[in-house]
Order: sequence, then C-alpha cells, then structure tokens
Amino acid sequence: MLFNIHADYSTAGDQQQAIDKLVNQLEGGQERCVLLGVTGSGKTFAMANIIQRLQIPTLILSHNKTLARQLWQEMSELFQSNAVEYFVSYYDYYQPEAYLPNRDLYIDKELQMNERIEQERFSTVASLVSRPDVIAIGTVSAIYGLNPPEVFQQSHLQLHVGQKIEPQEAVRELIALQYRRTTSDLVRGDIRLRGEVLDIWMPSRDDPIRVRFGWEGIERIQVCEAVSWEPLDEIEEAWIHPREFYMTDEERFSTALENIELELDERSAWFESKGKDLEAHRIEQRTKFDLEMLQELGSCKGVENYSRHFDGREIGERPYCLLDFFATNAESFHGAPDRYLVIMDESHVTLPQVGGMYAGDFARKKNLVDHGFRLPCAYDNRPLRIDEFQKLIPKMLYVSATPGEREFRHLAEVTGQEVPRGLLHAPSGGGAGKADIAKREGDGSMENIVNSIEGVVSMEIRPTGLLDPKIEVRSTSGQVQDLLSEINNRVEKNERVLVTVLTIKFAEEVSEYLQGMGIKAHYLHSEIDTIERSEIIKALRIGHIDVIVGINLLREGLDIPEVSLVAIFDAATQGFLRNERSLLQTIGRAARNEKGSVILYADSISPAMEGAIRQTSERRKRQEAYNQDHGVVPRTIKKALPTMGDEAEDLLAGVAGRGTKGGKRLIAKKRRTRDVSTFAKKFDLGAGAWASSDSVLESISQPEWVDVAEKALVGKIEDSEMGRLLEKLEKEMKAAAARLDFERAAVIRDRISELQYTTN
Repeated sequence: MLFNIHADYSTAGDQQQAIDKLVNQLEGGQERCVLLGVTGSGKTFAMANIIQRLQIPTLILSHNKTLARQLWQEMSELFQSNAVEYFVSYYDYYQPEAYLPNRDLYIDKELQMNERIEQERFSTVASLVSRPDVIAIGTVSAIYGLNPPEVFQQSHLQLHVGQKIEPQEAVRELIALQYRRTTSDLVRGDIRLRGEVLDIWMPSRDDPIRVRFGWEGIERIQVCEAVSWEPLDEIEEAWIHPREFYMTDEERFSTALENIELELDERSAWFESKGKDLEAHRIEQRTKFDLEMLQELGSCKGVENYSRHFDGREIGERPYCLLDFFATNAESFHGAPDRYLVIMDESHVTLPQVGGMYAGDFARKKNLVDHGFRLPCAYDNRPLRIDEFQKLIPKMLYVSATPGEREFRHLAEVTGQEVPRGLLHAPSGGGAGKADIAKREGDGSMENIVNSIEGVVSMEIRPTGLLDPKIEVRSTSGQVQDLLSEINNRVEKNERVLVTVLTIKFAEEVSEYLQGMGIKAHYLHSEIDTIERSEIIKALRIGHIDVIVGINLLREGLDIPEVSLVAIFDAATQGFLRNERSLLQTIGRAARNEKGSVILYADSISPAMEGAIRQTSERRKRQEAYNQDHGVVPRTIKKALPTMGDEAEDLLAGVAGRGTKGGKRLIAKKRRTRDVSTFAKKFDLGAGAWASSDSVLESISQPEWVDVAEKALVGKIEDSEMGRLLEKLEKEMKAAAARLDFERAAVIRDRISELQYTTN
C-alpha cells in the first residue's frame, strides 16, 4: 500500500459507515460526493481513511492558510511515510497592480514574499513529478498559474541517495542547466568533479553541497561549509535548480518577444483608431520598456503578464496550475490522468472563494488594459474560471458541517436526480445562505433539501461522545471584566480560551488588556503572516499562551482540544461574521473538550443567535441519547502536542518535505546569513520564557529543554540525560558560529559552562 495510516486508534461512531459509502460512490464513478459532518465528528480522520482506501494522490483544498496548516500537521502525523505537502500563496502581503479611472490613480504592485512558503511550494511540485504517494494541502492558490509540469522537470536535476547515475552524467545534466565547470575554487554557479566526489554550489544558497558516488550510484549527499568544506548536514535528496533559476528555450524566448511586439503594434493602432492617443502613448512606452528589460536582463517587472507568450498558449486558453501536476502524477504513477482525488474541506466557504477569484482578477485587469497600462495578454495571466476548475477535477469530495447550495446541486446532477426547485438557480461559484434557500423553498427549512437528495453522506455522532457546548447569553455591560474572571477560572485548570471579536483594533486592545492583567494572551488576525499564525496556535496548545483573541480565523476547522471556553463579543450584530453559519462554526470550537462552554455577549437575541442556539441544543440531545444507548462516556480529544519552531529551523536550512525514504530534502533557497540573527532571536530554541511582546515568535521556547536545564541546575538529572543535553547545546553552538551568529554561540557556550559547573 502506497498510502498507509499510522494511528493508535481506529474509526468509531458513524465514521466507518460514512467512509464505506463514500468509497463506494467514488469507486463507482460518481464524480461529486458530499460529506455532511458535524464539528468534532472526525472528518479529518475520515478523509485519511478514504485516501488509504482509494490509494491515489489527493489534493485537499482549504479556504485559509491557518486551517490548511493545521490539516497539513494532522495529515503529516497520520501519513508518516508519505509525501504530505503544503501549497498556499507565498505572499504575506500583496497589493496587486491596479488603476482607478474615477480618481485617475495608478497603483503599482507591492508584495512581501514568505521564503518558507516558497520552499514548500517547490517541495510540492517536486514530489508530484518524482513520487506516487503525494497528499497536498492547499488553498485557492492551487488555481493560479504555474509553469507546465514538463518544463519544471526539464529545468531541474533531482539527485537522491541510492540513485544509479554516473558522475559524468550528472555533470552533463548540470552543464545543460548552465552551471560552469571548474577545477579550482568554487563560487556560486560552479560545479567541480574530483574522482567520485561532485561539488555543486547553487546561486541561491550560502553553502555548497557535496555528492559522493560509489559503485551503485550516489552514496551520500552533504551540505558543507563554504571555506573548510566541513559537513553541516546530511540530506537524502536535492533538487538542483538552473544557474539562472528561470530558464526558457532561446527560440521560444525570441518568439515570445516578437509576439509581444506584434500585440503592441495592434493595440497601439486600435487605441489610435478610437482617438485615444494618451492610452496609445502609454501602452507603447510601458511595453517597449518591458521589452528592453527582457532583452537585456531576461526578465522585467510584471513579466507574469506576458506568460501566455512564453507558455505558447492561445488567447483565452487557461493557464497551467497545480491540478496539471496532479494529472501528470496520476498518469505517470497510477496509469491514467484522472486517477487522483480532490477533497474540498469546509466547502461552503471554499467553493464560493474559488468561484470568485476569476471575476475579481478580470475586473482589475480590465481597467489596466482599457487605459493602456497593460496589453490584452495580461488577461491570460489569471486564476481558473469555476467551469475550468470543475472540468479539470475527475473526482471531488465536498466536506462541511453546513454544505452550500452548489454542492447539493452538483450531487443531484451527477447522480441523475431531479434538482430541487430551490437549487435550480444556485450561483455557479457556490451556495447562498440558509435564509435564501428557505425563501425560495417556502418551507423555512434547509433540512428538507438535504432529505430530498439521495446520496448525502452524514456523520453526526462524535466518536468521543463529546456533547455540543453549553451556551450562555450575557450582557455586554462589563463584558471584558466578566471575561477576565472566566479566563482566570480556566487558566487555574490548565485550559485554554478563544475570544472572537469584530475588528483588528478591538482584538489587539483586548489582547493588550488581558496581558496587562497577567494573562498570557495574543491576538490572531489576517495581518499576521502564515508561519506565525501556525506558531501562535501551537503556543496555545502547549501552554505558552492561554488565550487567543481573533476575528474570522477562529472558525471553520480549527482543532484545539485544550480549548474549554469560547467567548463571542457583539454576538447579536447582524452580518457575515455573526450570521447563523458563522456562529455555529465558532461555537463548534468548544466541542472538542468535555468541559466546553460558550458565552455570547449581547443585549438582545438575534435570529442568527436563536437558530444557532436551537441547533446546538438539538445536537447535544441527540449525542446524549447515543451516549446513553451505547454506554459512551464523553472524553476530551487527545492529540500529541506540536513542536515549536520546526518551520523556522527548516527555513534556516532550506529544506522542505521528505525524500523518498523519509530523509531531508534540499530545495534551493536558504535564508541569507545576514537575516539569520533575526530568526535566531525569534526562534530562541532552548532558552527564554513567555513574555508579553508584539510577536509570539520572539519568545518561543522548547518546554523539554527548559525542564531538563532546570533539573540540571538543582541536581536532579541522570548522567545520560545531561550528556544528551550538552551534546545538543554544543551542536547548536557550532551551528550558530558557522552561520556567523557569534552572539548566540557565546550565550550557548556560557550555558554549557554553567551546566557543567553545576553537575561537577
């Protein structure tokens, strides 16, 4: 079996019947399936079992990076021997190019890239072209343009331990990637072969790699220090990118430039024929500047807007995307391009998000094209349309506690059922709200629509026996002080709290107030970058933080069993963040703890509150009845605690994903030495304790290191344990010195001396 789950538990509750039904549907050729699972029913474990049963590569789509990261962590634990990858947008901040005609305002593109995410995206496509057992967790970024799979394969060299390749053959491949061969000292972009040892220095890295060959091919791959060539790390697999990183065929490049010039002439003539001399002058000046940059440097600002010419696509033809890599993987390793699965988690949010990307992109590009800022070819640098997305996917499973209209309509269409009247005009992108369905149906119940379609698979019983949380409505008068009292009660019991508010400013103010009152609190919102969000949630689970104050990130799918209280401010406010579905999803965050409860702060009860409270109460009664009939005692979900700073360590090393045998994979760029001190401070592994700060990452520590060090200082430590601690500290000290972080190395040296003196 390629995909094999590693878990100490098996299916329970009504998970197995749901898995069997869905596998039968998918294996029977049903193209779209729906899993309706309540919060805490084990949807992630059910997804994993479906992947294991089907044994095909799978893409799991989520609607935000935080939930995608959590899914990635859970799937990595379940599929320990497989390639579980992470593919989301690598922008921490992105302001797209735009033009506002009514204000005659041009806005240039601004962005801030996340190097770690860029590495993991590379690792995803590397796995898809090299191994059959890939599970990728992604967001809507999966529908945006990538180079075709064959171009990626042709423009990179994969080397791995055990590979049967001759040294001279590897050299020929590297020269084809424009590397320079030398027999003297190595600089970036050079390779050197001495007997059975091949040295390679990629331009994007601070340190070269050394490949040792034997009779059977490659025996070892090491990352080495650039001056002394001392080994720094042992890796299993390395992907060597081109010396110039972005390569294209010389003939295709020349053809692309010619086609851009032709399109420029046509567009200029069109503007002039319409009497738009300003636009004609503008497009000519901007495009000619881009052409000069392309001819001189091989690239230009906004080069992606000319991607159609470089890819050789026709006008209007869709771009290549991650789904093409899945099709290539399925064809290469599983016999047919349709042998892969897409699971859309929280589909009621994700599907409308996918459907809305194209329209927004087109509207922005139209202003740029109409006013002479971009050629029409910019339209073809775009996300997939919803019809292209659906057409590309051979099998898709929609998963949600509250599926939208579109999911039900798809299920009815693919199974040949009559589409319920309320779904006939459902929007193509996704579903409307429950109130809209009720209005069209005229019976006030979405449940009737679910019951009128056969084939909807449900999971309504929690295997843990956990009940839906108790809900209490409290006045907004003195709400923060009231919440502080509740938080103190939870902290005494080593439990965690989630607080959801409506604005970023209020989230930060509440967090700051709680910190001032001695509570370990931190805010969480969209302005915090992807990796830091993940670390904040880890810190909550471990106990570095007791409270997270958030806005819209504390909803669908966030799985933190340590949370026993969810507090919702402004619960009666009308709007998206406080509609019935949002309230149900937020309330569900307390459904993974046996002591779970929810406080709604409001001075009145809105219809959304009333509906959410009623449904939660009904589910609680159903679960109580099941528990009584089956003798189930509710128990809090047990999950292994995460490790802080994993992503930072990998970012510093420039590794991501797993090699074919589970070893480290080198994937090009490594963070520059000049930036390392910042990360060494943020991810101060082995020292420090929680302190109020702007960033949770500035004060992360590893509990087991602190515990061992404290035991050493009071003399309560075994010799073997002390030896391991000193060895670990010494290794970290040398690594810090190697990357020129001497201040950090000195601190560790003093710590080692202190521990040695204490034990002696």
